[in-house]
Amino acid sequence: MLSLKHHVAKSRALVSPLLLLNNNIKTIYIFSHSSYSTVVGASAKDVVLSFKEWFGLKPRSSAVLDRVFQILSTHDDEDSASRFAADQALSELGIRLTESFALQVLNYGKKTKDVLSCLKFFDWAGRQPHFHHTRATFHAIFKLLHCAKLTPLMVDFLENYKKDRYYHQVRFNDTLVMGYALAGKPDIALHLFGKMRFQGMDLDDYAYHVLLNALVEQGCFDAVAVVSKQISMRGFENDVTRTIMLKCLCKQKKIDEAVEYFQQLVSGRECVSGFMIGIVVDALCKNSRFEQAGKLLEDFKDRDDVVKLEKAYDVWLRNLVRAGRLDLALEFLKSKNSLEGYVPEVFRFNFLVSRLLKENRLMEVFDLFMDMKEGQISPDGVTMNTVLCFFCKAGMVDVAIELYKSRSEFGLSPNGIVYNYLINSLCGDGSTDEAYEVLKNSIDQGLFPGKKTLSILADALCRDGKFEQMKDLVIFALERNIMLRDVTYDKFISALCKANKVEVGYLIHSELSRMNKVASENTYIQLIHGFNKSNRADIAARLLVEMEENGHKPTRALHRAVIRCLCNMETPAKQFLQLLNMQLSHQETNFQIYNFFIDGAGHVKRPDLARAVYELMQRSGLVPQLGSNILMLQSYLKSGRISDALTFFNHLRLKEKNGIPRKLYNTLIVGLCKAMKANLAWGFMREMRHNGMYPSMECYEELIKLLCSTKNYDMVVGVMNHLEGHGRQVTSFIGNTLLLHALKTRDLYEAWIRLRGMLVNEQSKISLLGQLIGVFSGCIKVSQDIEGLQKMIEQCFPLDTYTYNILLRRLSVSEIDHACELFNRMRRKGYEPDQWTFDILKCGLYNCLRTDEAERRLEEMF
Repeated sequence: MLSLKHHVAKSRALVSPLLLLNNNIKTIYIFSHSSYSTVVGASAKDVVLSFKEWFGLKPRSSAVLDRVFQILSTHDDEDSASRFAADQALSELGIRLTESFALQVLNYGKKTKDVLSCLKFFDWAGRQPHFHHTRATFHAIFKLLHCAKLTPLMVDFLENYKKDRYYHQVRFNDTLVMGYALAGKPDIALHLFGKMRFQGMDLDDYAYHVLLNALVEQGCFDAVAVVSKQISMRGFENDVTRTIMLKCLCKQKKIDEAVEYFQQLVSGRECVSGFMIGIVVDALCKNSRFEQAGKLLEDFKDRDDVVKLEKAYDVWLRNLVRAGRLDLALEFLKSKNSLEGYVPEVFRFNFLVSRLLKENRLMEVFDLFMDMKEGQISPDGVTMNTVLCFFCKAGMVDVAIELYKSRSEFGLSPNGIVYNYLINSLCGDGSTDEAYEVLKNSIDQGLFPGKKTLSILADALCRDGKFEQMKDLVIFALERNIMLRDVTYDKFISALCKANKVEVGYLIHSELSRMNKVASENTYIQLIHGFNKSNRADIAARLLVEMEENGHKPTRALHRAVIRCLCNMETPAKQFLQLLNMQLSHQETNFQIYNFFIDGAGHVKRPDLARAVYELMQRSGLVPQLGSNILMLQSYLKSGRISDALTFFNHLRLKEKNGIPRKLYNTLIVGLCKAMKANLAWGFMREMRHNGMYPSMECYEELIKLLCSTKNYDMVVGVMNHLEGHGRQVTSFIGNTLLLHALKTRDLYEAWIRLRGMLVNEQSKISLLGQLIGVFSGCIKVSQDIEGLQKMIEQCFPLDTYTYNILLRRLSVSEIDHACELFNRMRRKGYEPDQWTFDILKCGLYNCLRTDEAERRLEEMF
């Protein structure tokens, strides 16, 4: 006993501090924290040893019972040799077979839910020469089958009742009536009872009460009244009768009548048992009358004439837990234990612990475990499973896994919940290999983790790149029609595509499709990009069509990517048009699909294919709209077919009664700029203005960028005058482009002065911009600080990160300290530095031999 208390105290000392850290946090893996590595390295082993000792604590008789069930569970009834070997093994145990021992075996089997072994034992015991089954053993086997919901088996058992000689050693008809009553066949039981009475036979008091109780359980209340009257007439009425009749009132929801009947029994000085009180307490609690039930218990706690009050305590405790009144349940348990020595049976503890664990009340769970251990309450399989779940929830997965690995030492059979907890916890701890091994063990035991657990493990395997294990897991789930979360399949297929295993991803996708599982849009996108990357445009095209058939909407960019890949194949025109026809056959004719293909052809510089689609659209009866005309024009421009672009534009000019739309002009001008045709672009801009339209700012930006890149600064100034003349604002892009070229050469500023004259009006934005160009080209010396220069720029155009980069580039040449100050100010204002920002600063610092600071900036960048 001293040793036991020592281990309990040690367990509390080891685990409690860790739980205090984790009490209000869900699944924090304490053992991964470096500050606890030393402590836990020593204590986890001690915690495991302490709980192993408790798990090994069993009643003396359990060793014999374990051996009996081990023998019974290993032989096959269909094999006569195996059955004979089991008979021999049981006989060699030297068991003294009595009614008491038989009931003990059957009760043990009921607790472990091993019904088949109980039936084998019942059969073996009945065939032993000096043992005959009694009413009690029959009642026990019937109750066992009834609780296991094996009514058909029970009925078969009764139908074969006459075939075995040993059954006739008990009252034959009594056994039949009891059996059918317990099997949920009250009509047959009553028929047999009536037949007995007609033949002048009768039930004994035991069978009468079994029948009466079964009739109450089945709700046959009219028959209950008749049978209870028969019991009373024969003088069989006793405490059991009154208890059953009390239950009958409660079953009929006549709670007040039941309470009144109970009080009559008490006032009549009848013997009151804990079973009776428990029935009333249970009925009151089920009707939410907890205060009345609690008061009833208190009224009887000090009476000497109450037998087995603990049974009523059990009922009260169960109802408190079931109603979620856990604090009251804990307080009641602690109070009754200290004052009256009340200790519930292990399954009551299990029920309370499970509810506390569900609500993450880990400290209370641990205290209950310690109380059970200190009270030498032998844990059953449920308790041991709950302990493993507890350690997983407490973040002590290494303790849980060590106990799991030692399961054979104390006969632990993990249930599905334990496997779920272990796998989830190991995945969260990064131990995916170990989690996968636990999964395989659970499958070997015939237990399949839930969908959520499988998805968590799949995500973890996918995250760690364990594709073979992940593939096996997915196939295993599919073979058993277990569907993981959509996001899990999505992640897996995406990971396979990124790892250049797109064929495996497609195999999984095909299996899912075969089971009518529609893949997500992202899954299709990843597969299509994967096959594009591996130059399998035929499969990519097939997936694009399938994607649309399944209700997804492929984007223009996705069509563009597939078309690009198709055009790298042999006979690209044939492949391209084949995909277009497939798309058109699966949907109503509309502009969008044609536009997608015109756009795709333009991006791969195949204006001939784009034109073929454009003409096909017209033949189908659709009149090309503005969007289609813009895409067709772009396809010519991107391919460098400028003359065809101008011919197409002029053709549209002739067709359009209201003139060319502004967007079409803008498309042409931007395309001409990108094709390095500045004079043509400038001509169309002036034509637009002549026609009363304003070119878009993109037109101005692209033209100025082109002119600056070709150093045609005179024309740049002309475009800026045009911009100013029409009241347009200078954008950040235009301002940055001009300042960047001013840093490179003075030619821009000289052209500016030559064509615009002296800067008379210094307040206008264009005049200020001219001054800035002079400052950045070094032609104008200014005394303003950096902040003043920033404000001057802000008056001309909005600053952005690119503007700051230009400023940094100017300062880093000769004023590196000011450059660093500007960098800090830039970040304070919320501008995010880019690669160019760090490159400018790094080069400036290296040039000034400030190597350490340059390295620090480099580290900051990465």
